[in-house]
Amino acid sequence: MHLTPASYPATRFRRNRRTDALRRLTQETAFGVNDLIWPVFIQDDAGSSDIASMPGVQRHSTEALLPRVEEAARLGVPAVCLFPYTAPSARTETCEMAWHPDNLVNRTIRAIKDAVPEMAVMTDIALDPFNIHGQDGLMRDGIVLNDETVDALVKMALSQAEAGADILGPSDMMDGRIGRMRMALEAEGHHGTSIMSYSAKYASVFYGPFRDAVGASAVLKGDKKTYQMNPGNTDEALRLVARDLTEGADSVMVKPGMPYLDVCRRVKDEFGVPTFAYQVSGEYAMLKGAMAQGWLDPTKGMAESLLAFKRAGCDGVLTYFAPEMARHLRDVNGTA
Repeated sequence: MHLTPASYPATRFRRNRRTDALRRLTQETAFGVNDLIWPVFIQDDAGSSDIASMPGVQRHSTEALLPRVEEAARLGVPAVCLFPYTAPSARTETCEMAWHPDNLVNRTIRAIKDAVPEMAVMTDIALDPFNIHGQDGLMRDGIVLNDETVDALVKMALSQAEAGADILGPSDMMDGRIGRMRMALEAEGHHGTSIMSYSAKYASVFYGPFRDAVGASAVLKGDKKTYQMNPGNTDEALRLVARDLTEGADSVMVKPGMPYLDVCRRVKDEFGVPTFAYQVSGEYAMLKGAMAQGWLDPTKGMAESLLAFKRAGCDGVLTYFAPEMARHLRDVNGTA
């Protein structure tokens, strides 16, 4: 039943804002450490290397990453998501390294699960880190192939599940891949492997720094508009989410994040399923750039940007700020 509030002065909305305690008691949305997934970049080279377009973010060897994952676990971050860097010289047209049992991703999955078993490991399923063309799928005569790509992605999914991944993240946007992956996982006994589908992934300008991080910028030929979504469409996003859920997705994602908060809200309201968003590299780079110039308070800007995802209905966020946000929450709350 809709209630009309009493008129002023019986109703003064400022009463609930008068003190910090009252503001905290009446806050409708809060962001917590359990809402964080940390995307990390991995490399075969030893040590760590800076990513120029993503200040504060590095690529790490498996060995260099492990202590950082251990620290994230101590802070309470529940999951990391792995993205590999592949040098242009190591890429091929057939992308068979994507499902090799001892590739960089699979080695890192096993290392994390051995060293930090409580940390959930999420992976990326797409061919762009391994593809000589920088596309998410196999190509022939300049066309990204759907069904042939799905065959490859199923092999990639099984390889990652066998290595111990907890969550598979198909980010390729090929038609039919969720159903094929789910059937293959069930057939091979991977009944507990979760799929977080990138159901509504838009053809966005905000991915630029990420492509630098995984080595795709230098090799990408053409664009990805034949499989990633038109930024002007939201009804289509709902149809894609519905399809992926009926095919066996356990949760869904909207990507990018802040420019598409309206889509997050529509997905959550329509389906009521675990809904995630990715605060992508371009969003992170913009915020960090403004913070470096003194135009945004670093901590408050980070925290407010992440709160927006929760307010829009998201159950969690992939964000490069994850360890920093977890430390902030620990400092504010006295615990992670």
